[in-house]
Amino acid sequence: MAKFIFKMPDVGEGVAEAEVVEWHVKVGDRVEEDQHLVDVMTDKATIDIESPVAGVVTAVAGEVGDVIAIGAMLLVIDVEGEASEEEAEAAAEQIEDEMFDAPTSEEVAERIEVENPDAGDADDAIAAAPAPAPAPAPEHKAGAKVLATPAVRQRARELGVDLAQLKPAEDGRVRHGDLDAFLAYNAGSGFGAAGKARSDETIKVIGLRKRIAQNMAAAKRHIPHFTYVEECDVTDLETLRTQLNAARGDRPKLTLLPLLITAICKTIPAFPMINARYDDEANVVTRYGAVHLGMAAQTDNGLMVPVIRDAQSRNLWQLAREIGRLAEAARTGKATSEELSGSTLTITSLGPLGGVATTPVINRPEVAIIGPNRIVERPMFVSDGMGGERIAKRKLMNISISCDHRVVDGHDAASFVQGMKRLIETPALLLVD
Repeated sequence: MAKFIFKMPDVGEGVAEAEVVEWHVKVGDRVEEDQHLVDVMTDKATIDIESPVAGVVTAVAGEVGDVIAIGAMLLVIDVEGEASEEEAEAAAEQIEDEMFDAPTSEEVAERIEVENPDAGDADDAIAAAPAPAPAPAPEHKAGAKVLATPAVRQRARELGVDLAQLKPAEDGRVRHGDLDAFLAYNAGSGFGAAGKARSDETIKVIGLRKRIAQNMAAAKRHIPHFTYVEECDVTDLETLRTQLNAARGDRPKLTLLPLLITAICKTIPAFPMINARYDDEANVVTRYGAVHLGMAAQTDNGLMVPVIRDAQSRNLWQLAREIGRLAEAARTGKATSEELSGSTLTITSLGPLGGVATTPVINRPEVAIIGPNRIVERPMFVSDGMGGERIAKRKLMNISISCDHRVVDGHDAASFVQGMKRLIETPALLLVD
């Protein structure tokens, strides 16, 4: 019987290997031409591999998480009929002899260059733990009627407390104080406990999460990071944003991000060392004239970094539209390899979860990453316009920047952020050419 040995196809320029993310067939399955066989991930994107022929699968090369070289055997298909057990074993031995000798994770990390969107923050968790289950509710007293507000009832349900067991302090109505007293009295009986212990989980790190882990490990291993943080008053910037949105018509709604990107692009020309990439092997720094800004976007599969090409040439509305388009493409898995590579500088933000300050990890081989943090309102001393000061409520935001100390000096990083701060705190300058 004729056997078709299907080798890992060339999935993109410069790609030498791919990781098996998910098999859609197994030995013994009959497949049709163009049927989806396997998902593989390269440094640039996840790719669906389809069958070029119809037949029966007699052997597959590698398990989920294995790395296979371009041109190495991927699987064997019997194109004439079902294969015998001996033929399947022979094909499997042939594949084992010719398969790519997969490197260790350390060797792969040494080779990988981070110019793809798979680079995420090193602080991103491998998997989110499920929320603990509430304590079991005690036995309900049949026919009991309880007077309580919807908020108290909701809280009791979340805590697993039967309101019929409570003794209200007055007028027969259960209040939050009654619920607090009940919880305090029954603290040793399970109510108010943090939760039950969960079973342990073992999760294999594959695909995008594996790429993130390798890229972040390589970045921290090779790059001497330092982080600088500065506080900016964004009160006037937020006012400008509100005014622009009020007159936006059918244009996309502005978030803070297009305004910050504009501030970055207007500041970069005076600090070209920030918009650069460092080739470790050639020991060459390339300073770029155009700002190809990587934008960290959280997806169900992990953190991806689509790239806003020529960000310096786009106005606020064009930036807002491109940000929305790229974020949607990343979330739905439709972003192309070209949209996920080639960034010269990255901005990363956790939005309302941004915290007081962050220390983002550089997207290697770039030399800097900028992280705006959460906006908070605080009282500040401001000018009263008559040579004195007054206290006013202001909106404040910290901006973090992590830099490669081999390329960027601390003075340069601080001066760059101070340049951004000047534009952010005098936002009319953002609209001036």
